Order: sequence, then structure tokens, then C-alpha cells
Amino acid sequence: MVIQSTLSTHTLSVVLPRAIQSEMVTVSVKKGDRLDIVADAWHMENDCHYEWQAHFAPGDADMPSVRARFAPDGKLTITVQRRVPGQTSGYSRGPLGTRF
Repeated sequence: MVIQSTLSTHTLSVVLPRAIQSEMVTVSVKKGDRLDIVADAWHMENDCHYEWQAHFAPGDADMPSVRARFAPDGKLTITVQRRVPGQTSGYSRGPLGTRF
């Protein structure tokens, strides 16, 4: 997984094997400014499970802004807006999961 950051956005991206379909990917926002990403091809025995955690500095990432895209070529791209210092989010920070 590659992580790129600008002044306004963190972008995480990875190209997954063709066996991984969008419904096999889960992106979860966790407490502590953390993302959990799991891709699991349950019908295969080898090279079928991928897992990442991304941790952001406290208050740096606007976790409710997390957006994920799964392209037909298998590229998963996750964007997270960065907070302006002193900015607060309008959402509570409870866990949420995104299934494609």
C-alpha cells in the first residue's frame, strides 16, 4: 500500500490481485484516528488475504471524510481529508465500516 499526503488530503492506494472483487474489501474507521483495510478472497487458499492498518497523527485526519473507490483494474484508492489545525468534525467518532 502506498500512502501519499498533501496539505489537504491523505491518499492510500494499492492494486489488488484480480481474484479480489469489490465485495471482498472492507474499510473500517476505528477509534484513535485509524483505518483498518481488509481484502479477503474467501474462495481461495493461497495469496487470498491482505490486511493493512493506517494510523494518523491525533487530530490530523477528518475520519468522517474517508472515501474508498475500487476500480475495475483492482486498484483500491482511499482518500481522507486532513483537518485544518483547530477544526473539529461535525460527526461523532464511532466505528463505521464500508463495504463495496
